[in-house]
Formats: sequence, structure tokens, C-alpha cells
Amino acid sequence: MATHGRHSLARQAWAPQQMRGGGTINADGFGACWWASGGPQGVGQHRTTLPVWSDPALGRTVAAGGEGVDDGQGADGGPAVRGALEQIRTTAILAAVRSATPGMAVSAQACAPFTDGRWAFSHNGVVRGWPGSVAGLADEIPAAEAMRSEAATDSVFLWQLFRARITAGMDAADAVASLIQDVEERAPGSRLNLLATDGERVVATAWRHSLWVLDAPDELWIASEPTTDVGWSEVDDGALVDARIGRLRSEPISMAANSR
Repeated sequence: MATHGRHSLARQAWAPQQMRGGGTINADGFGACWWASGGPQGVGQHRTTLPVWSDPALGRTVAAGGEGVDDGQGADGGPAVRGALEQIRTTAILAAVRSATPGMAVSAQACAPFTDGRWAFSHNGVVRGWPGSVAGLADEIPAAEAMRSEAATDSVFLWQLFRARITAGMDAADAVASLIQDVEERAPGSRLNLLATDGERVVATAWRHSLWVLDAPDELWIASEPTTDVGWSEVDDGALVDARIGRLRSEPISMAANSR
């Protein structure tokens, strides 16, 4: 996945086309998680502060400059070295590259995706005025969970809020939609592209950041930028996507939060 297409995730890391004020390069880390077919009921995970083009877990499939190498050879024409991630067979994967917001931690624990049980979560954007602007929402997070926070970042905070809401019985789409509304009310102007998935269902938002979908008969792709030239549709800003293979629904977040 990291090397799929002319504008793969690896290429987006160093040559993004739709950052929308979020920096110029995604070099502060890379993460991926996956759901193994027939495997244990959990999520495999890999996170690093290395930029994706330097991560040995991807072997030699990422050539100099972030281009994907699909011909079985390395950048110098020699045999490609298989990395650990290349050998995983899975039914679903969530991967992300990171451009750290100034003042926030640069660590593997701060890199999406964040996981718990079968759920995984990522955030593309920034919470304005964090942490003070949204401090009042912290009461939702159990004290023990807050003390085990992976990193002091806005993305981890949003993940903790999402997890608290679904643990309390809220539907994933309701949790995401209400989270957008609650944060926007307290921190207007935030960029809040959220994505949550259990490996089958995907809930994602477009909120002041680009989001694209490729809905094919046997596969579903949701990404910040298209990885190939055909088949993709841009999600309207302010919309929530609730999808699984063979079924995709998109609606304004205000309607998604109030219609269930």
C-alpha cells in the first residue's frame, strides 16, 4: 500500500499536493496497522519516527525520492530486499505519514495509527489552541486512560475521546461526527480529518483537509490524496464517509451527528 500508484503514500510523504497549510513535507514518522485474515482478534502495528522512504520495514520497495519500485529490483537495479511489512498478508491496512505540529512530540508513539482491540484511528490536521482550547473535553477520558496517554499531542487526545465514546456504547459514526462538532465549537478553524476503522467498516471525515475515495467492487480506498490517476472521487468538505466494501455513504457531518 505504501508504494501503490504513481502518487503513493511514500511519494506523498515528500511531495504532497494537498497539504492545505499543514506543512510542506511528511518526514516526522510513518505508521501502519493491519488485520490478518484468520489471525488473532487484534491489530498488528508498526510505527517509527523514520520517514517512510528510510524505513527498513519496507525493504527496498521505496527507492530514492519516495518512488515505489514494483519490478522486484532495488533502486540500483539489484534484487530488492524484502522488509518485514512486505511479507504481511492482510484483508485491510491503515497507514499514515506524519508532519509534526510545532511544539508537539516527535516519537513513534505520536505517529498514527493508534490502536486498541480491533479499532484503529488516525488524524490528519491540527486542533487550534491545543491543549487549552479543548481541555474541558478531557473529563470524558477515564483518569487511568489519560495517565497511559501514548503522547502529548492533539491526535492522541482525539483518539482517547473517540475510544471513550465507543466504549460508552456510541456508534463509531456518531462518535466521530460528535467529536468534530465538539472540537470545532471549542477550537474553531481546526483541521479535523479523522479516520476510524475496525478492518471492515471505515468512518472518515473531510474537515478543512482533502479526502478522496476509490470505491470499487472488491476493494475500498480512502486517502488524503489519490494514489492513481483514475477512479477516485473527492469527498466534499464537511462530510462524513461511512463505508465498507460494496457500500459507501457520504453525508454532511451535521446531519450525521443528528440523524441517528
